[in-house]
Formats: sequence, C-alpha cells, structure tokens
Amino acid sequence: MTMKRRSSIVLMILLALLMVFVTGCPKKRAPQAVLDTPAHHVTNGHKLLDSGKFADAGREFTMATELDPKYAPAWAGLALAAASTGDFKAAMENLDKAAGHAKGDVQDAEVAVAGIRVLTLGKTKISSGWLKKAMSSFEKAEELTPNDPAPYYYMGLAYKDAYEFSGAARMFAKVVELNGKFLGEANKAYETIQKIERARPGSEVARKIALVEALTRADAAALFIEELHIDRLFAAKKTFDTRFKSPEDAAKPAAPTGPRASDTAGHVLATDIDAVLLVGVRGLALYPDGAFQPNATITRAEFALMMEDILIKATGDEALATRFIDSQSPFPDIRSDMSYFNAVMVCTSRNIMTARDVATGEFAPQGTVPGADALLAIRQMKTLLKVDF
Repeated sequence: MTMKRRSSIVLMILLALLMVFVTGCPKKRAPQAVLDTPAHHVTNGHKLLDSGKFADAGREFTMATELDPKYAPAWAGLALAAASTGDFKAAMENLDKAAGHAKGDVQDAEVAVAGIRVLTLGKTKISSGWLKKAMSSFEKAEELTPNDPAPYYYMGLAYKDAYEFSGAARMFAKVVELNGKFLGEANKAYETIQKIERARPGSEVARKIALVEALTRADAAALFIEELHIDRLFAAKKTFDTRFKSPEDAAKPAAPTGPRASDTAGHVLATDIDAVLLVGVRGLALYPDGAFQPNATITRAEFALMMEDILIKATGDEALATRFIDSQSPFPDIRSDMSYFNAVMVCTSRNIMTARDVATGEFAPQGTVPGADALLAIRQMKTLLKVDF
C-alpha cells in the first residue's frame, strides 16, 4: 500500500469519526423567549417539585437540558423528579449525568445535595447502605459550600427518616444557626425532634408513629399497648373470679376474649388494636356497625377522653371523672358544659396535654394530635403513674 493511499484511508477514518462525534452530540434548542433559559426552567422545576407536580417538574427540567445538554442542575432536577415518582433507576442515571456535567463548587454541591434527597426518597430500594451514602454526599456538599443551609436541612430529613433523631437534631440546629434558607422548616422539624427526644420512644412502632402529623385510632392503640403498656397497668386493678370450679373446669386455660373489629384483618397494627379492645379504653371501642376504623384520625378532645379513662382505670380514682364539673373553663374555645371538658381539665392540670396556642390560650379540641405530642403525653402519664417499663 502506497503512502498516498494510506494517508487517504486515515483521512477518511478521521472524517468518519468527526461525523459520528458531531451527529452523536445532542443538539441545543434555540431559546424562544427571554426567560427561556436553563436556569429559569430549573427554578420552575423545583417549584413544581415542591408542589407535588412531578410530571410538570420533569418537563421543565427536560426543557433545560434541551437548551443546554450539559447543564448539571437540570440533570439533578430530573433525578429528583424521577425519584419522586419511584423510578429510582432513572434517578440514579440522571444523578450520574449531573455529576459528570457539574462545573465548579456550587454545582458540585448542588448535585451532592440532590444525591442526599434521592437516597432519602429511595432508601433501601436504592441501597441497603443508603444513609451512609447520603452522609458521604453531605460531607462533600458541606466541604464545598459550608455556609449553605441546604446540605444540613436535607441531611436532617435523611436522619429523621432513618429514626436517628439525635443526628437530625444536630442538622436542624445548624440550619437555625445559619439563619438563612429553610429556617422556618428547620425550626418546625427541630421542635418535633426535641419532643421525640424528650419522650424517648422505646419501641420501633413508637419511633415511626412519632413522625406522623395526625394520630389515627390504630396509632393510638399501638402507643397505648407498646409504650404505655395499659394491658399491664390495668392488670393490677383486675378482679378475680373466686367462685368454686370443678377440677376439670379449673384445668382449662382461660383464653382472653374481647370484641373483634370487622375491618382490621390484615392491618399492620391489628394485634395492638385487639389488645386495646380486650382491655377497653373509652373512645377506642368499636362503632355500632362493628368497625374500628383504624385509619380515622382522632381529635385532641378524643385523645383527652382516652387519657382520662386510662388514668382513672390505672389509679382506681373514679372521682376524676367528675373532678371539674361546674368549674369555669380556662379555655376560650371550650365551654364547661361540653362532654370532654372534664377530660381536658384532667389532662391539662397534670401536664399530660397543654393548650395548642399559648398566646390565645386555645386548646383546639377539634385539632389533630401529632405523634410527637402523643408520645410526650404518654411519657408524662408514665411519670405520674411511676411506670418504669
């Protein structure tokens, strides 16, 4: 083969490679308006993500990549949009693209924060060591942008979802210290975590319920059995049947019996519900149709009635049921003739519950009961009853 022919072949190969490179690169879309920019679409995408409009958010992030295929924040946004819909494979692929295109400390940190969020959304569906990986992403973001509240806030959420409350408290406290973005959200989360730490939930079920915003009837049943142990508390007040029994009858074990709900079969807290129905708690009985309605939320007034009933049965002090009859109500939103007034007074006078609004003194009887508040109430009840189990 002559030198001239060899040179021609090499030139043809180079031209072919150049064509592959050119045609293989994604083409940029020309902007169609002044605000048709990658940064603007990413900003809109995050607003839509926060509103729960994941498909619309994905569209905005995609439009950003069309304008600039190498814009890392857009790929990070697509990772979050995919993770929010449960597509964790696509989320991790987009996160890798974001990391590959990131330019400078700010974008590197933004991608790392997106990694924390994606891992928190996916948890073990992504990796059994998701929390450790999230911590690695946090450390990278913290090093790159130490004064940015975002890494601390989202790592706080990761710790919270992993039920590592002390770690969450540290992160949220740092956000408050930085006094910038996420201040309001971090303050609220920090307050909840502090309540949980004071309540010291002992069971795994209680740690999970601690994070719910509105307690359900099933949640209440689980806390009363798993944390307050009302079955053991009430056993101390149990009356025994001392009537004569034949040797045959005496040999038969007495199986615990109680009403059974028609709608709790297969419920994850069915055992606790059955236990509560067996011992009996005012406000947690079956409805006339035989249903328990485990997923129905309870009000603060209903919770007060339950706690009053438990206190009466655990202490044997029946006088508590009428202790505050004819008393004047200290709450502007509760009249003294309301059916739950005495229960509210029994609970608030013993610091089992407090007014919802300290400034106005309102109790908010129809308000919901956060899990952390319920745990604090149970902790105070255990203190009053000198319960150490």
